[in-house]
Amino acid sequence: MNLFSQDFNDGDTLPENHVFNGMGYKGRNLSPHLAWDKVPAGTKSFVVTCYDPDAPTGSGWWHWVVANLPGSATMLPQGAGSGSAELPAGAVECRTDFGKPGYGGAAPPPGERHRYIFSVHALDIDRIDVDERASGAMVGFNVHFHALASATLTAYYL
Repeated sequence: MNLFSQDFNDGDTLPENHVFNGMGYKGRNLSPHLAWDKVPAGTKSFVVTCYDPDAPTGSGWWHWVVANLPGSATMLPQGAGSGSAELPAGAVECRTDFGKPGYGGAAPPPGERHRYIFSVHALDIDRIDVDERASGAMVGFNVHFHALASATLTAYYL
């Protein structure tokens, strides 16, 4: 399985469009375009996440969590997590560590370079039992038991 974006390549600096608008940052807070291919047979749904393992929390930081994307989905347009483009029917955005559903862009402490790991997980079930209040950890727990394959794309921001 592969994950790619029209907005950046693996290992690139995250463009300002995808940086948080707040906490001292003035980005556009747009979720990036993401697309995937080479999906395994038997895929019934997907989960897409963005996670910063470098956040000074002891547990990282969930920037975006989208569950229950239909198995027919192959991409999310730029802005799908920011309200400027639509998510596929049935998809649910879960609570991020910003305290609400939806995409929250990069916002590392000043002077710190962080990784932003975008992931797509192909699942063997139609949906996981989560709603917009579920945490990234709860979604990850469910993904653990149903993932057929996963792919990641990592960007950096300083």
